[in-house]
Order: sequence, then structure tokens, then C-alpha cells
Amino acid sequence: VREEARITAIESRAIGVHVNFAPVADVNNNARNPVINIRSYGEDPARVAALVGAYLSGARDGRMIATIKHFPGHGDTDVDSHLGLPVITFDRARLQSVELLPFRRGVEQGAEAVMAAHIVLPALDPASSTPATFSRPILHDLLRGEMGFGGLVYTDSMSMDAVSKMVAPGEGAVRAFLAGA
Repeated sequence: VREEARITAIESRAIGVHVNFAPVADVNNNARNPVINIRSYGEDPARVAALVGAYLSGARDGRMIATIKHFPGHGDTDVDSHLGLPVITFDRARLQSVELLPFRRGVEQGAEAVMAAHIVLPALDPASSTPATFSRPILHDLLRGEMGFGGLVYTDSMSMDAVSKMVAPGEGAVRAFLAGA
């Protein structure tokens, strides 16, 4: 994985691309997940975390900015956020031990960018139907404060139905910015 990321970085930079929206740090532990599938490094949080770390190391060696996504973890959903708004109802302890583990590893290893997911996590933000993309408790308090992330925070595509059916594009951009993107 490290070598794949290094080569991808070198070849991308050769054509002027300096940012990669990879690696996927989602733990794919739901067989009904219609969107993450083989983009994930697997079902074991520790293995996913290790491979995310390897990817970041290789990307750094190739002088590319890697983006860990889809924060705080899109692996255990059964709704495609291109088509609807997924809700993950696990408690914070479960989220810490599974979904957040690869992201913590990525931040600890110096990830320069994170992509926020259009998913609702009531255990992290009790505000009704607020996706992570628009959540200050998730993007600012958890990611930047608790986890110590100081880099770029992107959003997943703002044209995805999970958010585009909720708010107009301008309002979505403002809400994401105010949340910490």
C-alpha cells in the first residue's frame, strides 16, 4: 500500500495533481453498505488503520497531500449518501473502537486533509438530522479539538442527495464552513 501510494503520488504530481482524495479510512463492516464496498481496506479496524497509515506514508514520500475519508466513518451504513442521508446509531464507545480508529491513526501519522461524510451520528451530535458535514461538534470539537487535526477539511460532494435535498448550495457551503470545513 505504501509503494502504491508513493507511485500514485509521483505520477500524479508529474501531471500537476498535488492532492489525492484517498485513502478511504472507512471500516467496511456492513455487507449491505451500497457505497463503500471494495474501496475500503476491509472489516478489521486495526488493519484498516495500519493500511491508512501506510498509504499516508507513501503519499508523503511522493510529496502528495492525501485525504483520509469519509470522516467519521461511512462503513457501517446501508444508505448511499449519493441518494439519501445515512444514520449511524452506535454509541460513542463503539464509534471510538471501530469507525474512528483509522481516522485517529491517520491524524497521528500527520494526515494533511480529511473529507467529511454526509452521515448523521446522534452519539456525536444530537442535533436532529445534522450530517457530519454540517456538524461543529463533529468537525470542530471532535476532529480538530479532541483529535488534534490541524489540516484541510473538505466535504464530500455537496451535490449528493444527502445534503442537496436538505439545503440550497449556498446555505450548504456556509453550514459546512461554520462547522469546520
